[in-house]
Amino acid sequence: MDVMVFTGTVVKTTGSWHHVRTDAGMLLTCKIKGTFRMKGIRTTNPVAVGDQVDGEVQDNGHGMITKIHPRRNYIIRKAINLARESHILAANLDQALLIITLRSPETLSMFVDRFLVTAEAYSVPVSLIFNKMDLYSTEDLNVMAEWVEAYTLAGYSCYPLSLITLKGLEQVRDLLPGKVTLISGNSGTGKSTLVNSLDPLQRLKTAGISDYHKMGKHTTTFPEMVELASGGFLIDTPGIRGFGVIEIGKEELYHYFPEIFRHAAGCQFNNCTHTHEPGCEVQHAVEEGEIGELRYRNYVAMMDSAEDRYR
Repeated sequence: MDVMVFTGTVVKTTGSWHHVRTDAGMLLTCKIKGTFRMKGIRTTNPVAVGDQVDGEVQDNGHGMITKIHPRRNYIIRKAINLARESHILAANLDQALLIITLRSPETLSMFVDRFLVTAEAYSVPVSLIFNKMDLYSTEDLNVMAEWVEAYTLAGYSCYPLSLITLKGLEQVRDLLPGKVTLISGNSGTGKSTLVNSLDPLQRLKTAGISDYHKMGKHTTTFPEMVELASGGFLIDTPGIRGFGVIEIGKEELYHYFPEIFRHAAGCQFNNCTHTHEPGCEVQHAVEEGEIGELRYRNYVAMMDSAEDRYR
């Protein structure tokens, strides 16, 4: 009997099961060949949402993934409680939207920069979405202005948004047609609510903020890709409490801060770390306001962290 083969895109993963939308439009529930775990893959999920895969349909109607096509990019972070392994959030992305909130809950700038460094390292363009603008005090708006200045200098587009008043929603919607977009951020920043607002046909679960921890409750358990009626695809991911950067040494870290990399060519020493050396064009650019102090402080802190690991 002929074996039915397929090629498709992974649209959801739930542990050992993977949902694949085939190029023919079928939705198959699939497992993967165990040999994938024997080929030196150091990620906790050999298959990720967004992966292009080949497979065979089994007699029971389920699929067996037999091949994962090479990824053009992906977002990856350290796996929780597994320091030597990593977890791929999603693959084959046109862009990522990082959802930031300055209150309820508070997103830390170090979290943002760790995410951005990883995105730069794996060639994923990122835009920053400042959500919950309706909650911001004058002090919050001043902090946001500092952030927007720093990230704009770095080359990132920043968008204010309120999903209560819907102000800014159309500007975000305009980013999506024809693209595969990852939505990421801390728990409780409004990722699933944003997906629901962008396409009312989606009914992803949402929840409020934990009063005790002032952190979001996890409402998206597994990454999932949804198709927008207006064109394009969104990948909603579980909320992230922390973001660990992997596989980036201290000598190359500055490559993934675009504004630091641009100014580094003017440094006096080729091996300048941009932290203390004389004739450092990067430090001069910080003093002149051409590099945001917020970003530079996080760069130095990440360099110190990398130095500690090296020692």
